[in-house]
Amino acid sequence: MEEINTIAIDGPASSGKSTLGCLLADDLGYLYFDTGVMYRAVTLAAIRRDIPITNEKEVGELANQVRIDVRPPSVDDGRDYDVLLDGEDVTWDIRQEFVNASVSDVSVYRAVRDAMTAQQRRIAMENKVVMVGRDIGTVVMPEADLKIYLDAPVVVRAHRRYQEIIERGEKADFNTVLKGLMNRDDIDSSRDIAPLAIAEDAVVIQTECLGIQEVLEKAKELVRNV
Repeated sequence: MEEINTIAIDGPASSGKSTLGCLLADDLGYLYFDTGVMYRAVTLAAIRRDIPITNEKEVGELANQVRIDVRPPSVDDGRDYDVLLDGEDVTWDIRQEFVNASVSDVSVYRAVRDAMTAQQRRIAMENKVVMVGRDIGTVVMPEADLKIYLDAPVVVRAHRRYQEIIERGEKADFNTVLKGLMNRDDIDSSRDIAPLAIAEDAVVIQTECLGIQEVLEKAKELVRNV
């Protein structure tokens, strides 16, 4: 078996990427890295500096100025990793609702994506990593030692997300959740910059009929057989 240093996990929303990535990284003793946190950190930085989210030029310049690090969790408070913005722990700050409302706009700016891709590659070079996103195997780490693409029909993914919301004690309408995922899929797959796509050498795992432990075992088998 060859040494595995970098594992890329891609897939559409609610396909199970984050859950698999966290479990697999824990099993291997690797850094779990959900790249979406970087775009949240840039969004937080822009809001704190009163830079309008709609100002693509200034947000892009900011993205090239800040340093974002992702490290193993240093606090036992439910986090999967630490997120540092210029040395400050912002792990929970980036989850605030005002960040949620703006991160989608920030994440499509070319300068932001270019800057974050460079930082993601830096972190991958510094660690053994399981990196999760939508363009990891195709753009961020095209030379990853193992590429996994998780997928499931949008209706199945919508049921999963709907159930997660209900289990949190919140109200949800299934059709609204479904339409939201369909819209997200369309945006992710049709955007000009780093669209969601399956890398040619990725192993596709269909999760429709699998539980998370079954998906984890399939991933671990792939690691053993590389």
